[in-house]
Amino acid sequence: MSVSSLPATGSSPVVRAASVSLRWFAWVQVVMAALAMVATLPGRTHGLGMITERLLKDLQLDRVTYASINLWATLLGAAFCLPIGYLIERVGVRLMLTGVVAALAAVVLLMCGISLPLAERLSAGLSLFRLAPTTCLIAILFVAVLLTRGLGQSALSVVSLAMVGKWFERRLSVAMALFSVLVSVGFMLGFGAGLALAKWTWNEVWGVLGLSLVAVVPLVWLLVRDTPEACGLSADGSAEEKTAPPVGLTLQQALSTPAFWIFGLASSLYGLIASGVSLFNQSILTERGFDSTTFLSVAMGTTFVAMASNFLGGWIIARWSIGRLMAVAMLVQALALAALPYLQPGTVWGLAMTSPVSVRLSFYPQLIPYVLAMGMSGGIVTVVFFTIWGHAYGRRHLGKIQGAAQMLTVLASAVGPLLLAASKDYAGSYVPMLYALAGFSALFGVAAWLVPVPRASMIKQESE
Repeated sequence: MSVSSLPATGSSPVVRAASVSLRWFAWVQVVMAALAMVATLPGRTHGLGMITERLLKDLQLDRVTYASINLWATLLGAAFCLPIGYLIERVGVRLMLTGVVAALAAVVLLMCGISLPLAERLSAGLSLFRLAPTTCLIAILFVAVLLTRGLGQSALSVVSLAMVGKWFERRLSVAMALFSVLVSVGFMLGFGAGLALAKWTWNEVWGVLGLSLVAVVPLVWLLVRDTPEACGLSADGSAEEKTAPPVGLTLQQALSTPAFWIFGLASSLYGLIASGVSLFNQSILTERGFDSTTFLSVAMGTTFVAMASNFLGGWIIARWSIGRLMAVAMLVQALALAALPYLQPGTVWGLAMTSPVSVRLSFYPQLIPYVLAMGMSGGIVTVVFFTIWGHAYGRRHLGKIQGAAQMLTVLASAVGPLLLAASKDYAGSYVPMLYALAGFSALFGVAAWLVPVPRASMIKQESE
């Protein structure tokens, strides 16, 4: 049986002999889910950050205006998480993923056309409303960023996570660990491509990303399927015939459990910290007396540690309580944040890099425990967030549940930079906010250790 002949959504013939040869197809879904998550890059802070300076210069916008556009676009874009979860359950992953990627590609390509002359023509066409060209430009850019945020960071992330959750049960932690590593590698390649295109205009870089998304659309339609049952398989790629639909709690039932809020808010706190610290990493470390290029080494180090921790987290989840694993990750994060203000520069290591750009990286061995702690906690929290919803609430309404959880993380990621910036402005230092975030991390660590976690396997047994 070839990939092109796999049953599409709505069909359910079970061919046991053919199903055995298609067990590998469950892992194809993991790869496609990771590709989908990497495709969210234009709608993420790091993706927009690749073109920010060139865009501001070309459109003659100030930073405060652009920051306001980004903030409100992120907050409003979070609302895309809820309907996308509902639509996944109604029309299936395959159609939704294809449609969202195609829509995001169209928005990115249309955004390439934003320019001052376009704003002037629009202003002239709307002369009845007496809109200045600058106002028209801000409005156009806001809509474009809103749609990239809503379709990329919110909607596409929900579909991507739902894919893996719908295809795996018993081996979900392993699948999510592999998914996390593939996503990390994909983002690193994306950042590398952005660095290689550093001399291109922002329109050209955005055009490359848009065309890349267009190329992904037919691949998604060809390889993605809604559920293993639609291909005559069971969860985890097993060839066991399974005529009953997937089981699980509804969104309302999930929201009524303490575990949803503890894991959802703990993961959101990590996202808040990650977005704020990553945005002001250079300033935070410089405030502590470290070299201005140290933040690059720290960012690279935490990324590699997080990738290793993805595998470690996936291995531990299969053998230990997922709540206690989350607790350990949050407590390690708390220790790292609380210790950062006490780290002082001393011995320094240097590394000169001449390709693709000339830069000298500085790294202080005193920061190694901080890098290990932040990377490990981040990698484990990521795997737990990807795994917990299917693990605890089953596959039946997974899209809606993950949509609600993803909305919490998007909202938190928008607030993180504001909190750290406010601490710097009002207290003259990031230290008070670092202590506060460390305290909240510790509280959520204790809560995650104690909270009872539902088990989808128990739901399944009761339904049978």
